[in-house]
Amino acid sequence: MTVDEIMADLKANGSESIKNILLKHGVKEPFFGVKVEHLKTIQKKVKTDYQLAKDLYATGNADAMYLAGLIADDARMTKSDLQTWAKQAVSNNISEYTVPWVATGNNLGYELALEWIDSPKEHIAAAGWSTLSNWVSQKPDAELDISGLKNLLNRVVQTIHTSQNRVRNVMNGFVVALGAYVIPLTDDVIAAANKIGVVTVDVGHTSCKVPDAVERIIKIKDKGALGKKKKMVKC
Repeated sequence: MTVDEIMADLKANGSESIKNILLKHGVKEPFFGVKVEHLKTIQKKVKTDYQLAKDLYATGNADAMYLAGLIADDARMTKSDLQTWAKQAVSNNISEYTVPWVATGNNLGYELALEWIDSPKEHIAAAGWSTLSNWVSQKPDAELDISGLKNLLNRVVQTIHTSQNRVRNVMNGFVVALGAYVIPLTDDVIAAANKIGVVTVDVGHTSCKVPDAVERIIKIKDKGALGKKKKMVKC
């Protein structure tokens, strides 16, 4: 499929009701409001295509950008590619899901995440913390910088309540991921989460709630799922 064919398909399958929901969740124009299920039908046809993914992302259409993440050849993405994607990811679903998914599949993901979390731009910093969450959820503990992650946990404790709105949200997600997927740090994470306390995030006109990190980790522990890594992070 070509970019033009896909864009025509997306336009034909857009929904005003879906679009209105996505607008409330921080997705920004332009986009058609295509269900993820339909994007996945296109993904099955295309499978993986490095150049097509880049061309779709470059349209600036949020539906196309999300699809680009699904079909991206993560390992082939260059540092410049990933930096461009992070810069252009102004919609919450792209900055907090698409870009982190692709970065996690690239050997530069951790390095770039550490760079992105220092950005003064909210969407780029959010992409960095979300990438870190995905990274620890998939990579074996033996491949993780445990000491570095512990330092990042301390940074969250010190800065989460003064960070930007969406950054607070993904920082909290990082705390949960670290406690759930990296057993050597679970006890440290629970102690840190108790210090952090309630995390307040403006979720706009949605019913979304910020999870209590300690409660979430304990539930995962009770299910016997602590340390069980994800096979993939894209969904």
